[in-house]
Amino acid sequence: MQKRKLGQGLEVSAIGYGCMGISQSYGNPPGREEGIKLIRAAYEQGVTFFDTAEVYGPLKNEEIAGEALKPFRDKVVLATKFGFAYDAEGKQLPGVDSSPSNIRRAVDGSLRRLGTDYIDLYYQHRVDPDTPMEDVAGTVKQLIAEGKVRHFGLSEAGAKSIRRAHAVQPVTALQSEYSLWFREPEAEILPTLEELGIGFVPFSPLGKGFLTGTISAQTAFVSSDFRNSVPRFSEENRVANQALVDELGNIARDKGATPGQVALAWLLAQKPWIVPIPGTTKLSRLAENNGAADLVLTSEDLARIGAVLEDIEIKGDRYPPALMARVGL
Repeated sequence: MQKRKLGQGLEVSAIGYGCMGISQSYGNPPGREEGIKLIRAAYEQGVTFFDTAEVYGPLKNEEIAGEALKPFRDKVVLATKFGFAYDAEGKQLPGVDSSPSNIRRAVDGSLRRLGTDYIDLYYQHRVDPDTPMEDVAGTVKQLIAEGKVRHFGLSEAGAKSIRRAHAVQPVTALQSEYSLWFREPEAEILPTLEELGIGFVPFSPLGKGFLTGTISAQTAFVSSDFRNSVPRFSEENRVANQALVDELGNIARDKGATPGQVALAWLLAQKPWIVPIPGTTKLSRLAENNGAADLVLTSEDLARIGAVLEDIEIKGDRYPPALMARVGL
């Protein structure tokens, strides 16, 4: 697979792998052994960039990723995240916590679960309004000096927070949602990242599965699937948003590709320092996603997609109100 560089010269595969779905959120998780198999298959297909987090599972996802990547740990870039609150017994508490003491608690736990002595890219999972960004960046800077962390990242941070953090410890990457059906980062975030030389790692690059063309208004999610509570996935909004997927399907047929591959290739075409991290629990979808790295969209293709985006208004919020409020979105 082709390689790309995020900030600070960090080289990764053009498409990464988001590990979250192995443990939570999208229906019934595949289980530990199947998760390990998926991660190792991704590596065999050229993926060298793997994304997990303390809160995924919670705690379990890092264990699976660590075990899966152990045979080739020195050949991959392993990213994880800190920033949520836990009690002394390891139970997650409401709200965020990026206090220096919690960052240090989190990094030691992540290193243990991942079975490694360093984290390649350590993200603040969500901005903590009660901890100055300078304190967050300063703490990670210390962890880098200690050898526990190699690069600093932020997730879902605004331009002001990015600048404040970058002034203390250079930020290697911002991870935020970005796709054909959520383009808010284009207004302020992408110009800020380009100015500062920071890479961008879009999560949910396939619109939580919707852009693959495999979800319709009639699709029924299992009760544990968080999309049941997402306004954008209401039956009414799925009907309204289907127009985008239909047009993606038309373009995909002309390119001999799938709608999902077009969606990922579109992201790759936006900037050379953008690296999407689609997640999947199916080996067939894994190969499809990674195949998008070889799909070239011409200027005419991009103009055609742009015209579609101009004509279609995406309906529904990307998260339920309670979650938006909880994580400060």
